[in-house]
Amino acid sequence: MMPVTALALYLLFAALGFGWRSWSQHRRTGSTGFRGVSGRPGSLEWWAGVGFVGAILAGVAAPLLQLGGMITPIPVLHKPAVQAIGLVAAIAGLVGTLYAQHGMGESWRIGVDPGETTALVRTGVFGRVRNPIFAAMLVVAAGIAFMTPNPLALAAFVVLLAAIEVQVRVVEEPYLARIHGHAYIDYRARVGRFVPGIGRS
Repeated sequence: MMPVTALALYLLFAALGFGWRSWSQHRRTGSTGFRGVSGRPGSLEWWAGVGFVGAILAGVAAPLLQLGGMITPIPVLHKPAVQAIGLVAAIAGLVGTLYAQHGMGESWRIGVDPGETTALVRTGVFGRVRNPIFAAMLVVAAGIAFMTPNPLALAAFVVLLAAIEVQVRVVEEPYLARIHGHAYIDYRARVGRFVPGIGRS
């Protein structure tokens, strides 16, 4: 029944991390927080957004297709211990995502509007990691991949990792440096990108 649990967790993640959070943001600010995919079609920024959406959809499809017998787990990874680690990781990542989203307050959004200025959050978990929401989402995706270790789930994790790396390095960080100047540059030099102490620049 692990694919069923994985699918339920992924849907719960989508409902809370995107649906509920967007609804909550709209109630507080009048905006859902969705900014859409950045860049012109075919650009690196655009591919980051498309890759992100594709990875999320593939992450949902992976347990569904495994349940339907259309894809099978990789035998060396299809072990109870690996699945148990995946379950713990997925739950921890979900909780971490919600916690980090809460810590971002009214500055939370999905995507970047180049003309928008939001507050630079540097307190709480953001005082240890610059991108805790993305980091927690990767933990969720890794957990799901371990729970249903089929080729599509593993590919979804790799694509999500690549999309987030591009989104952060090509879209988010240049935008924040332009908007917040030295405040962000100093913050970036002190705080790790996804892991405390790693990725400072």
